[in-house]
Amino acid sequence: MSGVLDGRVAVVTGAARGIGQATAALLAEHGAKVVCADLDGDALKQTVELIGGNGVAVAADLTDPAAPGEVVGRAVAEYGQLDIVVNNAGYTWDGIFHKMSDEQLTAMLEIHLAVPFRLLRAAAPVLREAAKRDAAEGREVFRKVVNVTSIAGTMGNVGQANYSAAKAGLIGLTKTLAKEWGPLKINVNAVAFGFVETRLTAATADAGTFERGERSIQLGIPEQVRERAKAGIPLGRAATPAEAAGGIFLLCTPWSDFVHGQVLTVAGGQAEGMTS
Repeated sequence: MSGVLDGRVAVVTGAARGIGQATAALLAEHGAKVVCADLDGDALKQTVELIGGNGVAVAADLTDPAAPGEVVGRAVAEYGQLDIVVNNAGYTWDGIFHKMSDEQLTAMLEIHLAVPFRLLRAAAPVLREAAKRDAAEGREVFRKVVNVTSIAGTMGNVGQANYSAAKAGLIGLTKTLAKEWGPLKINVNAVAFGFVETRLTAATADAGTFERGERSIQLGIPEQVRERAKAGIPLGRAATPAEAAGGIFLLCTPWSDFVHGQVLTVAGGQAEGMTS
């Protein structure tokens, strides 16, 4: 499989750590050039160092409406093309529904739905023109979009009405874009993750915070919830970021050229939400 992505250029958002970093590393390992985007510029440098000469960093607040265009522009300026888009950036801001603020709802819709929408809209001219050139020259070349959703978006989750709604919306975006971009041989799919060991699912005492403007948002989940969630996974444990990245990688390879408009669940058989 070495070199299966030779000659391909990918954008991965949320690439500074966790699933995003693991995905960037896996794509680069198999030959892709990777534009790594994240809010945390310092952590992003570590990702670029990890993948050596196979990537560049774009430190940006992706919720800035101008940022998605900058990310796409960097891919074209650096490598002259764009073949793979992985929408992975995100965080959680949990709360019981009747106490949830408008700010919490808006924040989750912004990062998990509006940002992928804007990034794909910015990428559309590049992806579509390349597809039209290929068709005119009689070539069938598949390009890839992978949107990272969650089983919270497919089955709901206690304390995550905002996150679940945003992730469910991303599935709707995925399926609609698959219908529109299928004729262009642009595969559009999603991966729905369950419990993956990242800072979002770490024990609350160890998870730290996400800094959003002047607000610090506590990440992580209570340890008792973590243990209950593990007990509900037939494989007996949470996924590692590298295992999660494997699901994304599959949808970026030629072996998924006829997989289209699908939601691939990567959850170890987990059939309920984290806090059910």
